Amino acid sequence: MKGKVVLITGASSGIGEQLAYEYARKGASLVIVARRENQLQKVAETARELGSPDVLYVCADVSNVDDCKRFVDEAINHFGRLDHLVNNAGINSVCKIEDATDITKFVPVMDINFWGNVYPTYFAIPHLKKTKGKIVVNSSASALLPPPRLSFYAASKAALISFYETMRVELAPSISITVLTLGFIESEMTQGKHLSGDGVIQVDRALVDVIKQGFPVMSSRTSAKAIVDAVCRGERYVTEPKWYRPFFMLKALCPELIEWYCRTVEFYSKSKISDVDASGSVGLVPPSQKF
Repeated sequence: MKGKVVLITGASSGIGEQLAYEYARKGASLVIVARRENQLQKVAETARELGSPDVLYVCADVSNVDDCKRFVDEAINHFGRLDHLVNNAGINSVCKIEDATDITKFVPVMDINFWGNVYPTYFAIPHLKKTKGKIVVNSSASALLPPPRLSFYAASKAALISFYETMRVELAPSISITVLTLGFIESEMTQGKHLSGDGVIQVDRALVDVIKQGFPVMSSRTSAKAIVDAVCRGERYVTEPKWYRPFFMLKALCPELIEWYCRTVEFYSKSKISDVDASGSVGLVPPSQKF
């Protein structure tokens, strides 16, 4: 990756932060994008220490099309090229549709998780064609499975798979695309940050722990290394942890069994979630920390 430029959205924490460090270790120059400037500064400093020759950080909102054009333009103006676009920014939501108090409050899920990928891609395509570059898309294992209470989130991630599989056909052979279908990876999401049924960003570790049902959470650094290595090899899909793959196969072969399992999980979760709600463990996130 020496001499190449990588743009990463959602790079202020979690998987995006660790992806920046892995690319830095490989000698890539970086453009890191997120809304939290203080966090971006820290990530940029660490990336330089790990081997990145130059790091440009840009505060931006991926759900804003003008912001997306701006950070792609800044990347080209600063480095003169773009080799990898890593669409990582995302937001989680935990709510059954019948529990939503205002259905329109979930529009940001699609704005960030879907359009927040499409906008940067649109502006980056001409530059990626020049370098025969790569696009990395952070979808989710949830896009291929029917997890209870994650319907809005799963739908936004499923839209990414459909869109970028089509883009793979349209953009080949000039640009290659790697789609990530990740399970539980250490991040702010697995620590409880989510959009609630009231349309408010909250942090509730206990609630998300119930959703995870005791499944192990993979280290973000370990997953980032596997992802970057796979992207550099040109792999089309990356699933981490790898033990999710049999679930995908089972869903294709016997969807009723997966649905039965998810209904069982939902039945078990109801009492646990009631206990969480009664404990009052939910905390609101300050506006500046929302996404």
